[in-house]
Amino acid sequence: MECGVSAGYTNGTTTPTGILAHDVRTERSPAKAGLHVNFSDKSEVKERREKFLTAKYGNHQMSLIRKRLAVEMWLYEELKKLYTTPQTVGDVNDEVEVDIDELLDMDNDEERRRHLQTLLIGAKKSQHDVKKFINDLLDKAKTL
Repeated sequence: MECGVSAGYTNGTTTPTGILAHDVRTERSPAKAGLHVNFSDKSEVKERREKFLTAKYGNHQMSLIRKRLAVEMWLYEELKKLYTTPQTVGDVNDEVEVDIDELLDMDNDEERRRHLQTLLIGAKKSQHDVKKFINDLLDKAKTL
């Protein structure tokens, strides 16, 4: 039984002959007629698409980060209270920057206390409130 399709080669060349060979070389199926592969330069792709690395921390490290963030947010809110009065709610020009790392690097609580008192000299609240804030901050800094 013969099929009628020939895939033989003529005269030692590598060009196939027959019905199938002709169809494959010259005609594309309608489904594949619109397909086109376009290779682009890799540097162009890198410029277009930047990837960012997101660090993943362990549970213990995330706990320390949350604790530090809670202390910093508390510090920010308390400083706002110390430097605003009912008359100056919308007009706060005094800026105080308390660096927690700098406090932790100091040798003892007395040195930290003196440093904070000099930083907070312009506070709008009473000295009692300032001393309470300093004591609370030193307590919270010990937990970090």
